[in-house]
Amino acid sequence: MPKCTDGTVEFGRVGRRVVEAAFDGGDIVSDGGVLLLRRVDERLGLTRAAALALGDERRAASVQHDLRSLLAQRIYGLCLGWSDVCDHNALRNDLVMQTAVGRAEPLGSAPTLSRLETAAKPAHAAALHEVLMQQFIASHDKAPKELVLDVDATHVPLHGEQERGHFHAYYDNYCYLPLYVFAGQDMLACVLRPSDRDPASVVSALIKRLLVPLRRAWPKTKIIVRADSGFCRPRVLQRLERWRVNYIIGLQKNSRLNEQVALAELALAEQYAAKQTKQRMFGEFQYAAGTWDKARRVIARLEHGEQGANPRFIVTDLPGSPKALYERRYCARGEAENRIKEAQLDLFGRRASCHRFQSNQLRLLLAALAYTLMINLRRLGLQGTELAQACTATLRTKLLKIGAAVLRNTRRVRVLLASAHPMKHVFLAAARALGP
Repeated sequence: MPKCTDGTVEFGRVGRRVVEAAFDGGDIVSDGGVLLLRRVDERLGLTRAAALALGDERRAASVQHDLRSLLAQRIYGLCLGWSDVCDHNALRNDLVMQTAVGRAEPLGSAPTLSRLETAAKPAHAAALHEVLMQQFIASHDKAPKELVLDVDATHVPLHGEQERGHFHAYYDNYCYLPLYVFAGQDMLACVLRPSDRDPASVVSALIKRLLVPLRRAWPKTKIIVRADSGFCRPRVLQRLERWRVNYIIGLQKNSRLNEQVALAELALAEQYAAKQTKQRMFGEFQYAAGTWDKARRVIARLEHGEQGANPRFIVTDLPGSPKALYERRYCARGEAENRIKEAQLDLFGRRASCHRFQSNQLRLLLAALAYTLMINLRRLGLQGTELAQACTATLRTKLLKIGAAVLRNTRRVRVLLASAHPMKHVFLAAARALGP
């Protein structure tokens, strides 16, 4: 039984030493690395741009916390692993969080942040998407020769009475189906969609919306859309061709496609029977589904192994050999799936617990802004370090969750970070790279 006297707790001995614990260490925080997020945010102007885009419709005389501070508080919290609004009832008193946000008094409470989310409108989503696009364009010193837009949809499970929530048989749950667009590691769009609609029904409209600022900024850049078979629709292909956008999109296999490759699959089966090792072959042919307006180039990747035949098809208007198009171009879309996992799991993009649909869309975009902050921390501050390729969860654990003591007076705030922290050299390198 630990001995407790005046707030001190004894935990036995280590050799001849008595082990004691007491809550008298002063202002100790666990998120000392949040100061790096402040540096990145100041360099990008991310939360300031988001606040200007949203606009503040509150009555000025009643406002205690400006919109930029509330957005910074919420976004930094997501980066640090504080997923819920209610976490900020305690986090608002954290001295290092107050310092990072730029205030010397308690931050916004959970009800204040909740009111921010429940006031969301469709215009707010459009404005924050514009912020994401402008951040992406500003991250390039010169126009890229080629830009690949990865389009993908995923599901956000629901557990309440959320607006526009529907049951989806494939996921066996009530859910939303948000639509994501990435360009490399950068997120350009995250549009929340109800699960009773085909995500492909809005993909061409979304691509058209993204093309306007991209073509305005980089008129000579070649733009390619890459997606899986769930987005292969006649209208999508026709519009991409009309807009001079190249594409490489998965094609669902069917009896007609299987007939086209039947002889090649027989040959592969014979080769597998003779060698007992997986056999693979690539080819191409012209194909037009009944709903298509014309024949298009289809790439076939045939494979025969222990489980039998495993054909895959893609439709594209890109030049190149079938093997290179499939392996180097199409298969690279798997990286976008990793980025979605970062945004949804590591930065809590799946927290769609608000009742209103637009409030959940805002939460999705707050996670997108947190994601933008984290990838720019990696891009601007960690190049050449051992964390240059680290995922968001690793950056949080190794670089942001640092124990520190905070000493604050009228002249200065001193954040005394743990001297034995194993990533001290990376932290210092990042702070120097991000500038004063």
